[in-house]
Amino acid sequence: MFTLQDATMIYDMDKEEKVYAMKSMNLTLPDKGLVGVIGPSGSGKSTLMYTMSTLKKLTSGEIFYNGKALSSVSDSEKQRLRRSEFGFVFQRHYLINYMTALENAIVAATIPVNEAKAKAEKLLLEIGLKKSELNHKPNKLSGGQRQRIAIARAMMNDPKVLFADEPTASLDHENAYLVMDRLKEYAKDRLVIVITHDTSIIQDADMTVKIWDGAISEVETKGEIA
Repeated sequence: MFTLQDATMIYDMDKEEKVYAMKSMNLTLPDKGLVGVIGPSGSGKSTLMYTMSTLKKLTSGEIFYNGKALSSVSDSEKQRLRRSEFGFVFQRHYLINYMTALENAIVAATIPVNEAKAKAEKLLLEIGLKKSELNHKPNKLSGGQRQRIAIARAMMNDPKVLFADEPTASLDHENAYLVMDRLKEYAKDRLVIVITHDTSIIQDADMTVKIWDGAISEVETKGEIA
């Protein structure tokens, strides 16, 4: 689904000492499965996610999605991909303060409202939100509860690719594993890319990509991935 060829991202291009967030990355990802991208803070993990999801452009090199170079894709087509085929869970929740948990989960849904509400409720309960919390607004919820809403929102349109940047950072261990179990289930038919620094949450990943100082240091695969 994704292929990176010498993918490079440089910050501070106009300065003498350039900062490489990505250094000539070469990588091919499967069409489905759980892929963990791990590395220390500042290693380039999030930049990799932003470039693959069309939120940022490479300085040089190329990323192919389903055989098509992302550099050749129009802005309108990138917007369509982000809305219809990509789902996002960011480190910040980006919830709308005046909406309830349920309303936030369906805010970008493309199916009829009643169907969306039923689907969102099921998703939210599966990843640990209580039924009594569905009508609470973000300021009445903990950081972990808000993160679960963001995860449900990302799954609402059944994206082919789910990008999750530190999805369990604000969760305790019990709820972190609950969320990861749901992401692993989703990854049976979709591609789920989890950016993290916590090796414990991706120990069952189908592929693990280790990044150090902007470069891929190791790629491990487990089992059969297509």
